[in-house]
This record gives sequence, structure tokens and C-alpha cells, in this order.
Amino acid sequence: MNNKRVISIGFVMLFFVSEIHIVSAQGKSSDKRPNFILILTDDQGYGDLSINGNPTIKTPNIDRLALEGQKWTNFYVAANVCTPSRAGLITGRLPIRSGMQGTIQARVLFPKSKGGLPESEVTVAELLKQKGYHTAMIGKWHLGSLPQYMPLNNGFDYYFGLPYSNDMDKIDAVPYLKAITEPRNEYFQVPLYRNKDIVEKPAIQNTLTQRYTEETVKFITANKKEPFFIYFAHSMPHVPLFPNPKFAGKSARGIYGDIIKEIDWSVGEILKALKQNGIDDNTYIVFISDNGPWKLFKELGGSSGPFYGAKGNSYEGGVRVPAIIWSKGNVVAGQVTEIGSSLDILPTFAKLAGADLPADRVYDGYDLSGVLSGKSNKSPRDEMYYYHADTLVAVRKGAYKLLLYGNSEVGYPDALKKLDKPVLYHLNEDISERYDISDKHPVTVQQLLLLLEQHSKTIQRVEDQLSKN
Repeated sequence: MNNKRVISIGFVMLFFVSEIHIVSAQGKSSDKRPNFILILTDDQGYGDLSINGNPTIKTPNIDRLALEGQKWTNFYVAANVCTPSRAGLITGRLPIRSGMQGTIQARVLFPKSKGGLPESEVTVAELLKQKGYHTAMIGKWHLGSLPQYMPLNNGFDYYFGLPYSNDMDKIDAVPYLKAITEPRNEYFQVPLYRNKDIVEKPAIQNTLTQRYTEETVKFITANKKEPFFIYFAHSMPHVPLFPNPKFAGKSARGIYGDIIKEIDWSVGEILKALKQNGIDDNTYIVFISDNGPWKLFKELGGSSGPFYGAKGNSYEGGVRVPAIIWSKGNVVAGQVTEIGSSLDILPTFAKLAGADLPADRVYDGYDLSGVLSGKSNKSPRDEMYYYHADTLVAVRKGAYKLLLYGNSEVGYPDALKKLDKPVLYHLNEDISERYDISDKHPVTVQQLLLLLEQHSKTIQRVEDQLSKN
């Protein structure tokens, strides 16, 4: 039974100027609340889509989402590694507010960790359930593997997937590098869950993307008459890479490209299911990655495109991710160069569903629905704070980014180093963070340092749940 404390949320629908009236294919108006599908890939870089300029990876279905919807080019995740990024995504709060900011300890200890997403946190699934939504979590969870932290205790009606990353629970007899570069399913004892039950151990990883997609399509079909929310978190392209035989050897980009090709196929199957069930004009799809590519593994990792950095650092390549928001007839198509974040997904979905946010906590997300509908061409977000575990390392406001700490371009698990002096970049003119202009703009440096100080005062530290074991 879900032991979450009862949340006091009003059930009064928020009727605003852009009140939702969907016109169906039959031309009839419907007040049905929109469906939401949140697709999260794992360690996929900004440059790993053909719509973002990759010359060898073809992603026609994802490109279609971008061409018919909005492609956000300045979209950030809440953290530069898996667990804290996911915590920020489903709570709308910086992970340091919930004690989920850990990096190294999250990776090393998580399969045996006693911690997870605190019971006091309110997930996007819990908010939507207050409005009658059917909810499903399909794919990688990574927010706590003990029963009290699993998806069914965090607002989800249905769960099918892995409790953490696909490289965890490795058998001791096989060195980690060999297990990653020459992967076999039996090298990893990661379990596959359906609701509370383990249905396969070790998980047959070559078929995960296919089975995740089939489960998603089934949930769409079964719930087409009622509003639903699906959080579909792919296990890959996080290493080890296990391409499905149907896609193996099909991409010029090699094994990594094969994985992306199958993810693109998955998007196509979801679009097909929405159309076949007559709900493609009342469903929002968000497609993002959890952080930048894991460049430590070279060709087995992805590309950050024009950005410097990777998973595990707070250069743009570590936290600026591919981001697409699609909804037929409800999202004005185009490229959005305004700043957005995964933190904004919860408040945006809440607004579109008519759900109120709890007033007893600080939220770091903003409602982007005005930009989606075309009622506004200005994002409510003008700043982004960059954390590395519990260290505040940088801030962006407008086009300027001030960086206080750095590490190598390869990133995770490279150590963080404090810079001799703050470095300032103009990201609109220098997207690769090559040219320090702090000496030319001392006033801007001081303004951003003050912004960091003011933000730090809003952080009430929470004991890191991941460090308990």
C-alpha cells in the first residue's frame, strides 16, 4: 500500500485563457484532459539526433516530433548524472532539496542502498493522479530499489522495468571494462520487474527497448478513454550496449547508432499507437535525455555536438540535452531558443492537467505551457543553476554563464576542481565555452556571484538518502 502522506491539493480546475478544447478527427470538441508521455533516454548526447546535425545517425521519427512540435536548443537537466537528474525531473525540484544529489555514492552503492526518493517528495505521477490520471512507469527507475521507494509507492499504477542502471549488479568474476566492451547478459544480474515482482533475472537486455515499447503501446490502448501519464525511461544508450538483433549492424555509427535507431523506432511505434487509438490530437510527448554522453567509453558513448563536456561535468555538454515537445494541434511548431529545463516538466504538466502544486515547498520549475501554445514567445525561465553533487558550480542567466569549478571534458567520474578565478562565457556567441570574457565584464561577474549567493540561501540541506547503507 502506498504510504505517502495525503497531499492537500484542490480539485478546482484551473480555467485559463488557453483552456483546453481539443478538436477530434470527427470535428467534435472535447474537454478531456490531455495525455502525457515523457520519454527519457539514458546518456544520449545533444549531437546524437539527425535533427541536431548528426551526419551518420538517422532518427526520422524523432525528427518528425521536432518538425511538428518544438525543438528546444537551450534545455537543461537538473543534474549531470542519472539519479539526481531523475529526481529533479519527476519532482520539479533541484535534487539537493530532497537529498538526492549524490553522484559517486549513487553509482557505487545503489543496488544495496537503503536510500531513495524521500516519502515527503511529491512526484508528477502523484499530482496527475489527483486529477484522475492512470499512470505507468516503464523502463529504468534508479530512485531507490527497496520496496518503499519503487514506482508503485510514488504515484504509478503500473511498473515494468529495471530498478537501476543496466551496468549494475555485475558479477565479480568479470572485470567491469570487459563487461562493458564485450557485454553478455549473464555478466549482469540486474532484475526486470513487473509491478512488485521480478519476472526475469538477469534481464535479457537485447530485447529491453522492444519490450518497453510493447508495454507502452499496451498501456496507451488500454487507457485511451481516460487521461494517462506514461514515464518511459529507456535503459540505453547507457553502457553496456545491447542492440536488438533486428537493429544490430544497421547504423553507420556502429553499435551506438544501432541503439539510437531502435529508440527512434520506438518513438514511431508510440506515434502509430496514438493515431490508431484516435488520441494523437490530445497527447503531449516530451523527448529528452537524462544528461550528456558518457565520453569515457569513447565510441560506445555519444556526442555532445557543438558543446564542450559530457556526463558528470557542468559544461554545456554535460547538462544541455536534446529536448523536443510535441502535441498535434496543441504545440506551435518551431525551434525554441529560450531556456528550459527538465525541472519545468512537472509544473507544465500540472498546468495543462489543471492540477495545483503543493504550497508547502519550493519548486525550481516553471510552467512552459504559454510557449508551447504560442501565447508567449518568452520562457519564464531566465536562469539555470548547475550542481555537481552538493556543490554549486555555475549559474547561467540570459546568455551569460559563470563557472566556478571545472573538470575534464570526459567528465564522470573525474574529480571536480575549483578554478583559480570565476570564468565567464557568453553562450549565444560561444556555445563551446572556449573564451573566458570575465575580464571584459567585471560587473556581470559580480552580478552572477550575487545571484549564486542569493540562491544558496534558499537551499535547506537534506541528509543525502543515498549515503545510507
